[in-house]
Amino acid sequence: MSRRPRMLLTAMLVLTALGCTLSAQALASRGQLTYFEAPQLLLTPASRPSTLNRLEQLGVRALRVELSWHNVAPAPNSRRKPSFDPTDPSVYAWGQYDGLIQAAHNLGWKILLTVTSPVPRWATAEPRHDNLVTRPSAAQFGRFMTAVGRHYAGEVQLFSIWNEPNHHEFLAPQFNRNGTPAAPRIYRSLYQAGYAGLQAAGIARPAVLIGETAPEGTSRVRTPVGGRAGYNMSPLLFLRETFCLNSRWQRTGSCGPLPTAGWGTHPYPNAVGPLRQPRNPETISIADMWRLTSALDRAARAGAVAAHLSVYITEFGIMSKPNRYQGVSTAKQAEWDAISERIAYLNGRIASFSQYLYKDDPIRRRSVGFQTGLVYATGRPKPLLRAFPVPLVVLRHGSGYSLWGLVRPAGEATTLTVEAQRPGSRRFTTLTQVRTDALGYWTLGSSVPATRWRVRWASPSGTVYTGPSIGAN
Repeated sequence: MSRRPRMLLTAMLVLTALGCTLSAQALASRGQLTYFEAPQLLLTPASRPSTLNRLEQLGVRALRVELSWHNVAPAPNSRRKPSFDPTDPSVYAWGQYDGLIQAAHNLGWKILLTVTSPVPRWATAEPRHDNLVTRPSAAQFGRFMTAVGRHYAGEVQLFSIWNEPNHHEFLAPQFNRNGTPAAPRIYRSLYQAGYAGLQAAGIARPAVLIGETAPEGTSRVRTPVGGRAGYNMSPLLFLRETFCLNSRWQRTGSCGPLPTAGWGTHPYPNAVGPLRQPRNPETISIADMWRLTSALDRAARAGAVAAHLSVYITEFGIMSKPNRYQGVSTAKQAEWDAISERIAYLNGRIASFSQYLYKDDPIRRRSVGFQTGLVYATGRPKPLLRAFPVPLVVLRHGSGYSLWGLVRPAGEATTLTVEAQRPGSRRFTTLTQVRTDALGYWTLGSSVPATRWRVRWASPSGTVYTGPSIGAN
């Protein structure tokens, strides 16, 4: 993902740093959740208790769980659908999903359940092939969602239908053989069937996210492609086509509006950072969330969706080394993650932030995976492990500085200590103490010269959290 020099959003952030704290707080999201996703650790019974305990100490209070239809369905590798009632929860092998969701429910945590591919072989349009994401049956999916709703009603606060449906690894084909979009209409049918399935489960007005789109893709295919081509679709083209809108954002055909609680997005930046916008105007990164809200507003004006729809960042992270393609230093990872969270906080339309992975994926010869975790694949801590519970952002403001932060584990108003490293000194000394708001957020303006900053907070139980030192942007 390439980026162009920061434009409107960056200018707004700098303006905030120049003293518009009160107006920025007026626009900020006051109830923003942070979803945490650590599938391997949390879905493994042996590592689940210790992982939940560590996440609780970090201030986590909400989880995103991806539930694969293929993983729980009867005879998922059979070409022919077995005889069973697909709306009956008792016929599915919920396995460790039950253990995780129940454990989180017992802690009082909120759950976002993303129901997604791969799908049972018997529910695809090409059961003879191994591609278990090709044209899934909307009718069968709707019946499955009835079972999901019946099984998890009362334990799941927010549902989502499909993970990254604009990505060919999760839904295919993305484009028809003549190059026209295919995936959005497939997805629209799946979404409608899934939503109706939850209603059939007895949830009159289910809270369901739509989208959960990957950050980038193409908006035009120059050559004819088959159903297996490795093209991903740009999130804005996917959004427009899902809502049955043409290039002028006008409704086409007889499509009606879609009920939804919000649009899900995965606005990963690349190695250039969270303050630089991508050159591709169809990409949605954390630096240009205004593109997404603007698109949703245009869709609302066309009558395709409700006005002022909320945006949920449901998967996010900063890639660090040793990722050889997009990895930045682990110090930058901690710094950029906090900047990204501040961007989300200052946007009143964004209802959630997220962190993907506690532990990095291991890098193998043919698979790089994600190195967005708080610790390395070996378990060795990265600076983000110390930064995540007490994120800190420092922005230059003329000859002074504007600071923003959060005490995530607090959950209420509290007092923290801000420390600074003065020019020419190797020691950190107390700059001041700051009182947070009721959710743990705080801001501070400072004219004291310094080269590095960090925060320190002691919990009521006596645990001391000291964030890593960071520089100013």
